Amino acid sequence: MSHGGRATRADCEDFLYREAALLDEWRLDEWLALFVEGATYEVPTTGAGVDADSAEELFLIADDYARLQHRVKRLNKTGAHSEWPRSHTVRAINNVRILEQDGEELTVASTFITYRSKADITDAFFGRHLHTLRITPGGFGIAAKRTLLDASSLRPQGRVSIIP
Repeated sequence: MSHGGRATRADCEDFLYREAALLDEWRLDEWLALFVEGATYEVPTTGAGVDADSAEELFLIADDYARLQHRVKRLNKTGAHSEWPRSHTVRAINNVRILEQDGEELTVASTFITYRSKADITDAFFGRHLHTLRITPGGFGIAAKRTLLDASSLRPQGRVSIIP
């Protein structure tokens, strides 16, 4: 994975493409396994700054590792009303950049668009991801993920149950 102790952009792209494929294929348990113990996943409200704090502001998703496990368990059940039958999605990841590497952790930025189709309606979510990736013996693990939605509102989508 690394070259001279450094991860490359191509390494990061491969990992982010794999993460997107796992979500599109609804392989949520495998997606969850990408997160390291203690990881966080956050989606601030639209228009919130990159430095928004979930302890002080409303977030659409502010999951610690335990809540993330619960979210995946719930979405895998047929009783997950917002996603049963589940949405069909296609995610495109672009403009992957390593912003910083400090030892075994990297800050990686990317842009995304997620197309979601359900009940004969197709919506698009778009924005930026900020991943904190940790180099582990098995490759990368997600230590933190923040999804910044760039739409001015969630209408007509109205919900983010598909995990952008």
